[in-house]
Amino acid sequence: MPNYLGIDYGTKRIGLAWADDLLIALPAGAIPGVDCQGCWEALTKEITTRSITELVVGYPVHMDGKVGKRAQEVDDFIEQLKSRFNLPVHRVDERLTSSAARETVGGKSTSKGVDKSGRIDSTAASLILRDFLNG
Repeated sequence: MPNYLGIDYGTKRIGLAWADDLLIALPAGAIPGVDCQGCWEALTKEITTRSITELVVGYPVHMDGKVGKRAQEVDDFIEQLKSRFNLPVHRVDERLTSSAARETVGGKSTSKGVDKSGRIDSTAASLILRDFLNG
């Protein structure tokens, strides 16, 4: 039975979502980002607790379709995911998911760090995962 973990990569927070064999993407909160202490421990706990079998990571592509510096950060993160967890990792174009997530939860998009709760991050992760599952 497949269990998926959707990941909205971030340096301050990582948004998470999950889905099982029903293929319904649900927000699962946020954990510390890759620049924060506890990131990998929290991710390990989430993967173990939910018996995750596949990882789905939002891939930041520019509006013109080009891959930039942020995508290289995500590529490095994906390599760490693969080596730490030995699970399949899927990249999903995440263009506009943060904007859609803000609209969904009613957050403001005027400045970075508006949503310290991680609701926007986890909603973005669920949109990324939904795109993958519906793909």
